[in-house]
Formats: sequence, structure tokens, C-alpha cells
Amino acid sequence: MRRFSFASPDFATTFRAFLNERRGSPSDVDAAAAEVLEAVRTRGLEAVLEYTRKFDRADLTAETIRVTAEEIEAGAAACASDVREAIAFAAARIRAYHTRQRPADQAWTDEAGVALGWRWTPIEAVGVYVPGGRAAYPSTVLMNCVPAQVAGVDRIAMVTPPGKLQPAVLAAAKEAGVSEIWRIGGAQAVAALAYGAGPILPVDKIVGPGNAYVTAAKRRLYGVVGIDALAGPSEIVVVADKDNNPDWIAADLLSQAEHDPAAQSILITDDEAFAAAVEAAVAQLLKTLSTGEDAAASWRDHGAVILAPLAESPGLVDLIAPEHVEFCTADPEALSDRVRHAGAIFLGRYTPEAIGDYVAGSNHVLPTSRAARFQSGLSIFDFLKRTSIVKCDAAAFAILGPHTAALAEAEGLPAHALSARIRLPK
Repeated sequence: MRRFSFASPDFATTFRAFLNERRGSPSDVDAAAAEVLEAVRTRGLEAVLEYTRKFDRADLTAETIRVTAEEIEAGAAACASDVREAIAFAAARIRAYHTRQRPADQAWTDEAGVALGWRWTPIEAVGVYVPGGRAAYPSTVLMNCVPAQVAGVDRIAMVTPPGKLQPAVLAAAKEAGVSEIWRIGGAQAVAALAYGAGPILPVDKIVGPGNAYVTAAKRRLYGVVGIDALAGPSEIVVVADKDNNPDWIAADLLSQAEHDPAAQSILITDDEAFAAAVEAAVAQLLKTLSTGEDAAASWRDHGAVILAPLAESPGLVDLIAPEHVEFCTADPEALSDRVRHAGAIFLGRYTPEAIGDYVAGSNHVLPTSRAARFQSGLSIFDFLKRTSIVKCDAAAFAILGPHTAALAEAEGLPAHALSARIRLPK
């Protein structure tokens, strides 16, 4: 963990250097992902099964690669009742939030008599990557699939690494309208969704977080399919005054640190004694967490405490452009209203970021690695396309046609100009 003082004359230089430090993603990842993509593109299911044996030590076939409807039903039924209730509660809130995002089609006739407008249509098929491994992520299923369901996507194909499928994940998939589940992971799963592989039909867009290989594969496949974003390690900034409980703030910082040793947690406060109390609380809490090893590495290598006047915090948040930011102050809106770059903002002492991860209703798939400067979190818009509509009658064309021809000729495109002039009265 590093400490920075806003009052230090070299603060701007040292803090920017800290933000620019590389987190995660070894340099050979892209080359390895490229090799997998090419193999799946050329050899299809054979390559997918081969890499699944190699990387996941799972021996699958064309018949066993798909999770059956009976497995989904049995798994969902085996989910603990309190977890099923929480999944339904979260799904309802996520569904309600994203339903409000639905845009309206537009149509009007302008002063030239041209009928203009646009209409929104859902993407036909979407692939959703759900990480597996040591943890189950029903929240990832809900956050990626419920907005697709709300948008009206016809087919939602989920991939997740092979192994024991957690009942909570299957219950979430059933709740979120997932059409099919394939037990594959890594770059080979992303390639299978993009190109198709045996019984796995290709999709139009791939969403969902994964490891560095999954992210590298999505980057390379953009254009073959659409993608949501390039996910990096998790991030949180907590802006807190001295009136907070240090244990609460420490828990909030560790809520992101426990995701990954490359995650980043930053505290901004104007009180040195409070900062020291939070640091002590972090040290104590790390001893109690089952995820303490990863969280400790994250806090040690990428954590930071910034001592700065709280009035300066919006500018610092914009510089960081974090995935999540909490304003734990008496008047959080006074500061948060000045922030431009953040994936999600959490206001007040009783709004920890974890609420947003699960049940607030807003989406937890958010821009990382300073992408909040130019990108939004996942929404219904990721699963919709806008199509422009134009209609001219003879009178409207008589107004637009000559200008069309003039611009086409200026650009040296005679066929464009002809297609306009040929319709004009002689």
C-alpha cells in the first residue's frame, strides 16, 4: 500500500506513475489467445475439446459438452432456498432497472417533407461468459443475462468452465432466461461462440468478464462479433471523512481487493488519524477473510491512501476514472455531482459497493482500467441496435437531390451524383 499527500510538490508526478503501473495480463497472453482462436476457427469442435482437455483436464464430447435441461432443473432445485430467494429478489430489481432504460422508436416528417426516424431491435444471439473455478458467480449470470432478456434477445448462450456447476449459477441461469449452457471456458469458449463449433452455433455478440486470456480473445474477435468491453482487474475508490467507522471503510476497500491480487483499492480522506485507523482495520480484517491471501496481495501491491482536502476528491476521482467510487460523507452529492469519470457512484455511509454488485438493480459490469473516461457500464443498449429510417416523396427529393449530387461530385463519386440527378426533373 502506498501513501500520497496531495500537499506534496511531486504528488501529480508520483500519483500518475502509480496509476500507470501495469496490473495483471502477462505479455505472452495475446499470442497464446491468438493460437487458440485460429485453431478453433479452422478445426472447430475438435480444437475446443482438445484445449478443454489440456487446460481444464476435462474429457468432453459433442454429446456431453452441453448442460442438459435436466441438469439445469436439478441444479436449480438444489440451490438453498435463501439463495434462490435472493436470486429472484436481485433479478426482479435488475429487470426493473433495465426496463426503464428501454428507448423509444422515433418518427417525424421535417420541414422538407422528409420522413425520418429510427427504430430499435434486439440482437438475435448473445454469448455470455461466466467465470468458474474456485467461486460461483450467480450475480454475473444475472447482470449479463437479465438485460439481454429485457432487450428481447432471442438466444442467450452461456459458457462456463467445466467442473461442478454450482446450484446458484444454474438457478440464476434459469431465472435470467438462458437458452443454453456449454461447459467450456477460456479463449476456446470465446472462439466457439464467435465462430461456432460443432453443436455450438455462432452468436452476434459476446459479453461477460473472464481472465486475461478471455479478454485477449474478445479483443481479437471484435469485428467478427460484437463485444461488451475489455475487463481488467476490479477497482474501488472510497472518499471518506473522519466520521465514518474505520471497519466499514476497510471492509469496502477489501470488497474489491479480494477479487484478484491485481485489483486496486484507494482511500481518499482528509484526516490522517482516520487513515491510520482504516489501515489498522484492513490489517485486522485480512486475518479473518478466506480470500485474505489475494486481498492482502492486492492491498500491498496496488492499494493506496491519499491524504487530500475532500473538496479536491472529485478531481482525483476523475483522474483515476475508477470502476466504483463511494462517497461516504455527510453530503455525498455535493462531491459526486462534480465527478465525470466513474463506472458507478455509491452515495452515503449505508451504500457500500457490494449493494451494487448484487441487488441495487444497476449493473455491476463496469468499465475498468480508466475506461470510464469514454465508456459506460453494461446496459440494455448493449443488446439493442438502432436502425435509421428515411423516406422521401418526389417533392422532398426535389429539395434534397441537388445538394446530394453537389456533395457527391465534390467528393469525386460520380455514381452517387448520378443516382441523385437521374431522379430529378429534366
